[in-house]
Amino acid sequence: MQKNIYPKNNLSGTITVPGDKSISHRAVMFGALASGITEITGFLTGDDCMSTISCFKKLGINIEVDNDKVTVYGKGLNGLKEPKDTLDVGNSGTTIRLISGILSAQPFSCEITGDESIQKRPMNRVIKPLSLMGAKIKGINKDGYAPLRIEGTKLKAMKYVLPVASAQVKSAILLASLFADGITTIDEPIASRNHTEIMLNYFGANIKKENKKIISVPVKQLYGKPVSVPADISSAAFFIVAGIITPNSHIIIKNVGVNETRTGIIDALINMGGDIKVINKNTSSGEPIADIEVKTSKLRGITLEGEIIPRMIDEIPVFAVAALYADGITTVKNAEELKVKESNRISAMAEELGKMGAKIEETDDGMIIQGNSKLHGAEVESHNDHRVAMSLSIAALNAEEKTTINNSECVAISFPTFYDYIEQL
Repeated sequence: MQKNIYPKNNLSGTITVPGDKSISHRAVMFGALASGITEITGFLTGDDCMSTISCFKKLGINIEVDNDKVTVYGKGLNGLKEPKDTLDVGNSGTTIRLISGILSAQPFSCEITGDESIQKRPMNRVIKPLSLMGAKIKGINKDGYAPLRIEGTKLKAMKYVLPVASAQVKSAILLASLFADGITTIDEPIASRNHTEIMLNYFGANIKKENKKIISVPVKQLYGKPVSVPADISSAAFFIVAGIITPNSHIIIKNVGVNETRTGIIDALINMGGDIKVINKNTSSGEPIADIEVKTSKLRGITLEGEIIPRMIDEIPVFAVAALYADGITTVKNAEELKVKESNRISAMAEELGKMGAKIEETDDGMIIQGNSKLHGAEVESHNDHRVAMSLSIAALNAEEKTTINNSECVAISFPTFYDYIEQL
């Protein structure tokens, strides 16, 4: 599908973006492993999260979906059943990596696959640590890549140092640790998003953080709980940037999850001079939430590197759009992880924004972005990557004349109503 985006001025309004993708995934998974009923409100019904639901239904879990309300009838830590068919995660890297930790400990074997993009994404980052716990997991067609075959077995506890800051790897280990024979310790040199630790403890797990170590003590069972999913800061980020770079704009985004492991985009944009206020702070199911108020701003270039990168890894594509409107040069470092997302996001953003007149130099671990760019409309490719498509759409709002996004339907992975929101503002 092609989507045409035309320049806009004066973006204004109050919006509530869809629920957090990371939290929606985890609520279904943990609810399935819990005893009793888990009622989820504000659930993100994007393609990725629906893939998680599909997989757990095949594993014998009864799940009801009513718009953004999802009810999971958990069967406890030992209640999953052997699936009759191959589990298909679609485009969801979160699903395949987290569920691998769970499936490694089950008393059955199964196969799990995904779309063409998933089959190109590296799975050794979870295969290796899970194998150290005794898991029997391997690529069927190619070592280290999906489709995977997992032969469930008894797992042993371990001490592990995360080589990269990855919430998916950490979460796969923590989920496996629920079934291990002792205390599992994860050394996390650089903090990644901690939704797994927060929600597992909310469901009755025993996970502690001591300095940079995460300690998981197995429990006999988890308990179903109501989960209210906050609005996704990764989705809100597109409109935060839109409000900053579009003249005469004032946008308020309601009830956004502002977990400090996810707010790197806000910190980075404020550091650039962004007029952003975090107001009406509260909590929801253990997660901090707030409203975010954004106004048109004059930005300056910065260097983005180090510990802030994992806190905004999914938002770097749209951050690059903001950097085009800053005075001076913005440099992004330590972001190699962008190369193994749904696309190589470094290459994709440099290539497609370049078609619109941007000057972006790719580096081994990031990019160098020339500010004060004057963008023009162009025909650009999404690379079948939802965050690339949406970032290009935000850039198009401030380009001269029409921009056409090819294969724009991929936004349904995380934000099915994205283009409706653009029209609403």
